[in-house]
Amino acid sequence: MRAVVEIATAQYVVEPGQVLVVPHVSVEPGIVLELRPLVLIGDGQEVSIGTPFTAGIVRAEVLEHGKGAKVIVFKKKRRKGYKRFRGHRQLYTRIRITEIDAANSSTV
Repeated sequence: MRAVVEIATAQYVVEPGQVLVVPHVSVEPGIVLELRPLVLIGDGQEVSIGTPFTAGIVRAEVLEHGKGAKVIVFKKKRRKGYKRFRGHRQLYTRIRITEIDAANSSTV
């Protein structure tokens, strides 16, 4: 079974057992998240498309939090003596999709 779920304004196609890296979610590792809303859910033969969302639930376990690779921000204006050097590391959360529950979703 597959589903399209929206996490932090980004949409992901997920399957049970899949490990995803998503933008930071403020939940402790080991906690099970219930991800809503679902945009689409189906198993290939029966598909439910939300208008705009379906009634199903995707459960995901938070594995770990981390920081991405460093992005260097360097600004310079020539002949003016202006230089600024900054770095940035984006926070992320690694989650594992454990279950896709389509019990309450209607099929199209």
